[in-house]
Order: sequence, then structure tokens, then C-alpha cells
Amino acid sequence: MASNPPAPEAPFKPSDTFAYGGGRADEGPFEEWNPTAESVRPVRGRHRVAKQRGGGLARSSTVLGVGVIAAVGAGGMASAQTGKPPVSISMPDLPNVGSLISDEETPQGSATPLSTLGVTAADTEQGTAGAGEALRTRIMAQVEQQQAQAESKAEAEAVAAAEKQAAEAAAKAEKEAKAKAEAAKEKAEEEARKKAEAERLAELAKQYALPTSSYTITSTFGQAGAYWSSGQHTGLDFAAPTGTLIKAVHTGTITSAGWDGSYGYKTVLTLDDGTEIWYAHQSSISVSVGQKVNTGDVIGRVGSTGNSTGAHLHLEVHSGGSSAGIDPMAWLRGKGLTV
Repeated sequence: MASNPPAPEAPFKPSDTFAYGGGRADEGPFEEWNPTAESVRPVRGRHRVAKQRGGGLARSSTVLGVGVIAAVGAGGMASAQTGKPPVSISMPDLPNVGSLISDEETPQGSATPLSTLGVTAADTEQGTAGAGEALRTRIMAQVEQQQAQAESKAEAEAVAAAEKQAAEAAAKAEKEAKAKAEAAKEKAEEEARKKAEAERLAELAKQYALPTSSYTITSTFGQAGAYWSSGQHTGLDFAAPTGTLIKAVHTGTITSAGWDGSYGYKTVLTLDDGTEIWYAHQSSISVSVGQKVNTGDVIGRVGSTGNSTGAHLHLEVHSGGSSAGIDPMAWLRGKGLTV
């Protein structure tokens, strides 16, 4: 540090008095002074700095040190945040105030970098690769984690969909198997019912018989026509040659035998359950009222008496003694007979 020497003082004469506009007794006489190159040349070399008491310089140094530390710390933090490598700043060592005002030595600079103040050890390690590389690494780690989560979710959804599809297929197969089992069961039950019915009818057939033989069915129950006074046929007609035998269809009692107007010669056989069997248009009657007959016994012969257009047996069935007849063909088939 250099400074100019003080200018030489002009000679003066002391004066005891001072008046405005006039000279003082302690001044003068004044002489003209003209500076020269030698008088204004700076003094080179070492110089002494007067020591100051009272802490003025110490306070200034302390404030300077705090400011430098704060600025360097902020600079280090900023460099760590912005991703730029820290910049080394050399500052003079400030161990104490005395070294600044030493009479013998001039303060020397220090190569100690202060920009690392406020920088963590992790940031220092990452500083070699750069904060940007560390940020990239973190972002890539997050991306990989999110991708792994997405893949796990997709895999879980695929597994759930497969399980659902398998469950639906299993439920469908179970339903189909159950339906087949039900159908097979129903078919078996139906076959069992048919078999049982066939066996029952076979047993009944042994107890019942057709009313005649060598016949042809010419008129059925309920058939409409002008031949019948009611407008429809009330029985079942078995056309057969005159004199063909007429038989009892089941065991019963003869409750009527004789002439009955449009029916001609008619015989009524009453079964044990109260069902009445009417035989009409006979050429002759072979039984009498109150006679017990068995299945297949002859009760008369085929003829064409009464309101008849030819030799035939008119057969009617009245359930429970009712005047209204039922279909004789259905009744005979229900007893196991084939008409």
C-alpha cells in the first residue's frame, strides 16, 4: 500500500493578532510555494501504519469477515442448487487484527477455498459427476419405480382377468354339467314312469278286454253329423258283421238289458267302481238284469237295431252313473287295451 508524502509547509511568521481582512501577528510573512516533480513524487517502499486503538479496525474486520462468509456460503449453496461445480475463491487469512497492522510483514493471500462453506458431504461427492447427473439419476429412479408399479398393476389386472375368465368358464361348465345331469335325470325318470305305466297297463289288460273282435272303427266320440239327434256322436262305433260276439270289458253286474228306442237292443254293464258300459244296436242279448259277469264273458251279438245304418256295436262309457258320456277310446286305452 502506497501514499503520497505530505506537502512541505510554507514558512510563516507568528502573530499575536488577527483581524478580518488583515494579517495575523502569528502568521507570515508568506512565501510563494511551487510544487516540483520531486516534491509530489510518491514515496516507494515500506511504510508504517499507525496503530489504532479503540477497536475501530477490529470491528471493520469482523464485519468484513462475516460478510465474506455469508456471501461465500450463499454462493456455495447457489452453486449446489443450480447444478454448477463449486468455484474456488481465494481470500486473505484474517487471523487477528494485529497481523493487519504488523510493522514487519505484509498480509499474504491464502489459497484456501471458501466456496465449500454450506456444502454437504453428499453434495461434495456428487459434485464430481455434477448435480445435474444426480438429478437425472433421481428422475430415472422415479421413472423406473413408476414403470415397475405400472407393470405390477397391469400384471395384477391380467391375473385378475384370467381368474375371472377361468371362474366364468368353470361356472359355465358347472351349469352345463348340472343341466345335462338334470336332463339325464328327467329322462331317466320319464323312462321309469313310462315303464311303470306300461307295467300297470299290462296288468290291467289282463283284467280288461275289448268289446268285440274283427271290427272297424267307423265313428268316434264327439264327431258331428246329422245322423245323431244331439248333433254329435256320443259313443264309439265298432263296425262288424251281424252276429259277431259282444263281450264284457270287465267284471261287473248287468243293470239293464232290453229295447231302448233309437239304441235298439241295449245292455248296461255296471262295474265295481260305478262306471256304466252301454252296448247298443245288438241283434240279440245273452244276459239278464242282476247277472254277474267276468271279463270276456259274452253278453250279446252285433246287430243294426234302432237308429242304425248298418251292423255295428255302439259303445258308450258313463263315469259314476253320469248321463253325459266320456270318450270310450280313451277309457279303453287307459285300461291297457289297444283299440
